[in-house]
Order: sequence, then C-alpha cells, then structure tokens
Amino acid sequence: QVQLVESGGGLVQAGGSLRLSCAASGRTRSNYNMGWFRQAPGKEREFVAAITWSGSMTYYADSVKGRFTISRDNAKNTVYLQMNSLKPEDTAVYYCAAGGYSSSTYDYNNWGQGTQVTVSS
Repeated sequence: QVQLVESGGGLVQAGGSLRLSCAASGRTRSNYNMGWFRQAPGKEREFVAAITWSGSMTYYADSVKGRFTISRDNAKNTVYLQMNSLKPEDTAVYYCAAGGYSSSTYDYNNWGQGTQVTVSS
C-alpha cells in the first residue's frame, strides 16, 4: 500500500501560480503512474493530469492544457503540479492518485487526502 500526502494548496488571485506536491511513502516504487484530479463543491471529481512512471509521457485535461504542468522526482518519491494562470474555475480540492495513466478515477487505487486550492477573482 502506498500513502500519498498532498501539499501546496492555498488562496491565490486569478492569474497567479501555485505548485502542488504529492509525497509518496510506504511501499513506494518508482514505477507507479500518477495522476492529479480535482473536485469542486457539488461537482464530480474530474481529471487534471497524469504522468507515467518514468516521467516520459504526460496527459492533460483540455481545461488545463498549456497552464498546468505535471512532473515527478522519483528519487524523492514526489509528484508535482505546477499551476499557472489560475482562474476562479480552478478552485477545488486537488487530489493525487497512484496506479493509473488515464482520466478515469477507476484506474487509480491509492488516493491522497486532498489539498484546497482557492482562486479569487
């Protein structure tokens, strides 16, 4: 079992930037594909970005493409989500997840507790 802990969330003005981190512990192996999802109040959890275990391939939701960048440092067992040009509609709880390389929550079997991102207009 892998434990995931997100950090880096907070309050930022529209147009600003944040970098989220997801630290893995427990039975960590570098060959986990990883993803970021988000969930706004009253909405379903939605896909944001994914990265393969090697970091060689990435995949983004259309809504964040060109603004967000997913990356990883396997030596630190950490995945990052750099978020630039933030918009109020990016406000949500952001979750990292391990196991999949897809936009479906069903393909991921380990989840963090989430970190709140709030973008003010």
